[in-house]
Amino acid sequence: MKHSPVWRTIVVGILRPLLFTLLKRDWKGQDNIPREGGVVIAPNHVSESDPLVLAHFVYTAGRFPVYLAKASVFKNKIVGHILRRTGQVPVYRDRTDAGLALRDAEKGLRGGECLIFYPEGTCTRDPNLWPMTGKTGAARVALATGVPVIPVAHWGSQELLPYGTKKFRPFPRKTMHVIAGPPVDLSRYEGRPLDAETLTAATDDIMRAIAGLLGELRGETPPAKLYDHRAAVRAARADEADDKGKSDKGKEAKAS
Repeated sequence: MKHSPVWRTIVVGILRPLLFTLLKRDWKGQDNIPREGGVVIAPNHVSESDPLVLAHFVYTAGRFPVYLAKASVFKNKIVGHILRRTGQVPVYRDRTDAGLALRDAEKGLRGGECLIFYPEGTCTRDPNLWPMTGKTGAARVALATGVPVIPVAHWGSQELLPYGTKKFRPFPRKTMHVIAGPPVDLSRYEGRPLDAETLTAATDDIMRAIAGLLGELRGETPPAKLYDHRAAVRAARADEADDKGKSDKGKEAKAS
């Protein structure tokens, strides 16, 4: 993706000193991040402050972090200008074809960019903040382009800005624990069609690698089965429909 080295320098010059001042660091595994060539960074997601924490970690490892943003955000004159000038990548969520939705992501990877994908798509809803099951975008672009996927886990940003609140809590200074693992082995999927079965299996491998790293940071064993938010939502809706059905039947019985 085209970008302006000047704009990237400006952003780094503003954010890096601020992050060094605000946050303490416990970083491991930065040598697992390739210093050149296309690469997908796949982290867990526990707070809306995660992007800053991860960007700092990745930049210090020798790469400029590139994030994906909804294409509509690029239409904003100010924000869109900054995103374009720093080489951030639009995602076309209105496209029914997943390949077209991620076309610029693939283009960026082929051009040697370091793309940060949140496979969960949103902050985890797991009650204990373990990673959830993931969406298949990261696996899709990695398998389509042949670039490595580096799993990353971090812990601490949920104390800085807990999900679902607007309470930024910089004091006392929080320690950001971050670890990058070796590339996820996706070799068994090479040459296979990028269908639902392949992408789901590859995504599961990525999420298990992330969960394992988070367990290492937390000194705990991750759950054998990751939380499936979509399944939980479907179950909750089914329960609501069942409760409504029972209520309607009760009203009909009283009326008769």
